Amino acid sequence: MIVYISGPYTDGDVAENVHEAIWAGISVLDYGHTPIVPHLSHFMHIIAPRRWERWIGMDMDLLRTADAVIHLPGPSKGAKLEVAEAKRLGIPVYEGVAEWLKR
Repeated sequence: MIVYISGPYTDGDVAENVHEAIWAGISVLDYGHTPIVPHLSHFMHIIAPRRWERWIGMDMDLLRTADAVIHLPGPSKGAKLEVAEAKRLGIPVYEGVAEWLKR
């Protein structure tokens, strides 16, 4: 299963948000699935900054390949768009790793 990790990036502490997304992705990996962690583009952005619209466009392309979405807590314009797109496409959305594990 390919699992997309959706959650806050710029709202709140960016480092903490990236940290939380990476740990969610590691949980998915440890359960034998393939995580997509768009927060890792943070490191690309440090080297070659791009506009938000470019990153969310890339994220949406990745999202469309997923079998499920794990939505992490916290306010986020991008995550809100990702969850809406997943639901529109019929991709199940789970509120956190614990809910995904119960599926």
